[in-house]
Amino acid sequence: MKVRESGMPNEDMWKGFFRPKAILKKLGLNGARDVVDFGCGYGTFSIPAAKMIKGRVYAIDIEPNMIKETKRKADNNHLKNVEAILRDFSSNGTGLENESVDYVMLFNILHTKEPVKLLREAYRVLRNGERVGIMHWNYNPSTPRGPPMEIRPKPEQCIEWASSVGFVDPKMQDLKPYHYGIVLTKQGETK
Repeated sequence: MKVRESGMPNEDMWKGFFRPKAILKKLGLNGARDVVDFGCGYGTFSIPAAKMIKGRVYAIDIEPNMIKETKRKADNNHLKNVEAILRDFSSNGTGLENESVDYVMLFNILHTKEPVKLLREAYRVLRNGERVGIMHWNYNPSTPRGPPMEIRPKPEQCIEWASSVGFVDPKMQDLKPYHYGIVLTKQGETK
């Protein structure tokens, strides 16, 4: 199942909306070993994450061209720790083992028809005490891109959905100018 259309622009425009390394730091990637990126797109966050961690980045997307582009960027950057996976994770999950990663990226994706299903999958693959990072477009029609307002989640909705599957301790982050971020922890022993 493809995620609802969000107005994904071409890559040159897309990369202008983010400072990936700064966002990853702000959303708590530091200290993670193995990471999964749900809907990796152009590799905007998968590639910088792979440079910041010692473990593996599982970059998953339903679009063959996005997987091809992420693989190309990993090769160009001589990154051996990126595993780009073509998969319909919305319908079939990630295919990763239970409690196999330290960090999950749910960036600009919770406008899907079943956001709780994605959060359940994130919870399943995270080790106890580890984190999910959520980033989404501000709930503001003046943003230059993003999904239509009728499907764009508010931060409170994301926290409610995440809490419903067991995530705790939400920490809000302002990712100016266009996004907000939330970091939550999988209930269990902390590091």
